[in-house]
Amino acid sequence: MSTQQNTIDYLLDQLSSATQMTSRKMFGEYALYSGPKVVAFVCDDQLFVKPTQAGKEFLKELEERSAYPGSKNYFWISGEKWDDGEWLSELITVTASELPLPKPKKKKITPAKA
Repeated sequence: MSTQQNTIDYLLDQLSSATQMTSRKMFGEYALYSGPKVVAFVCDDQLFVKPTQAGKEFLKELEERSAYPGSKNYFWISGEKWDDGEWLSELITVTASELPLPKPKKKKITPAKA
């Protein structure tokens, strides 16, 4: 079962106070971005936040689950907590602050035309 668009719309609305939140569809599921950083995944209408020390301290009590078969564990955020937009935005903000910027993509070399 893949994630529904209304789930993403709701999460992005709840995260409106977090920095530059966007989403990108990937294989029927979604990645959530804070600026250029992937901070979370939404798989099967469930929220999985990338694990960081700051996120762990913020959550205090946490549950870790794999987002999809074969993935590493992420912080699983129950749907009950999605309604508190301020809390959710703060979690994403502290998570993003610890994540590195993505590595720049290598430019494709186009063969010269003769």
